[in-house]
Amino acid sequence: MRPIFLATLLATGLAVTGPARATEVDELVAALQLPEVFEVLAAEGEAYGKEIDENMLDGAGGQSWATAVHRIYAPDRLLAEFTTALTAALPQSGTGFAPVIEFFGSGLGRQATTLEISARRALLDPDVEDASRLTLEEMRAGNDPRIALVKDFVEVNDLVESNVSNGLNANFAFYQGLRDSGAIGPEMSEDDVVAEVWSQEQAIREETDIWVHAYLTMAYAPLSDEEIKRYTDFTRRPDAQVMNRAMTEAYAEVFRDVSRQLGRAAGVVLAGQSL
Repeated sequence: MRPIFLATLLATGLAVTGPARATEVDELVAALQLPEVFEVLAAEGEAYGKEIDENMLDGAGGQSWATAVHRIYAPDRLLAEFTTALTAALPQSGTGFAPVIEFFGSGLGRQATTLEISARRALLDPDVEDASRLTLEEMRAGNDPRIALVKDFVEVNDLVESNVSNGLNANFAFYQGLRDSGAIGPEMSEDDVVAEVWSQEQAIREETDIWVHAYLTMAYAPLSDEEIKRYTDFTRRPDAQVMNRAMTEAYAEVFRDVSRQLGRAAGVVLAGQSL
């Protein structure tokens, strides 16, 4: 499963509370084009569901599995759950994010958001993803200065570590779903599950590092070095970091639930039951 972050999920702003906070969340969702983001995430989820069917279910999922995956990744439902989780994750008083709505609604912010979404959609094609990884490898081997700029952006926004943590939690949730459906019995304790998940940590870290850097290098190719620096400086602000953490928490909550539902559905197939 791919990292669930989107680099543009950052904000800063003025003091707001209560209903005003919810209103600004809605405005932020629009400024960041999140309906389009979740359409892409849903497409990624459908592809991931096919991988599970091929590699774990031996192709036994059939139409019932495809239907379950489609339901689990329904973009409108996921976006609604994300918006609720984000509203809850944000402080209910203190900093708001009126400036971020303006930043991402026009100029560099709008351009960066559009590039990120377009690149992520393009990466649905395995050939494009392979090419992006090859480009990253070549740029790293040649000490291309653009790599340092992308690396700075990644580190400022904690994009590798946060996604490794979310990936591990999502994998644990998948096992919980298998247990919910009876596909995992008492012979595998929770400690065993934790050990199994932790054994995947290094592989997840390596894959996340490559994917994040390849993705952003591809997405930001049309931007100048100065524009990437300006974008990074915007996300470096303390209040922007607060919003970034809230976005990460909201994504983590939504996709932990997605992973548990996938595990439960996969367990049903493994047990030969009807979805």
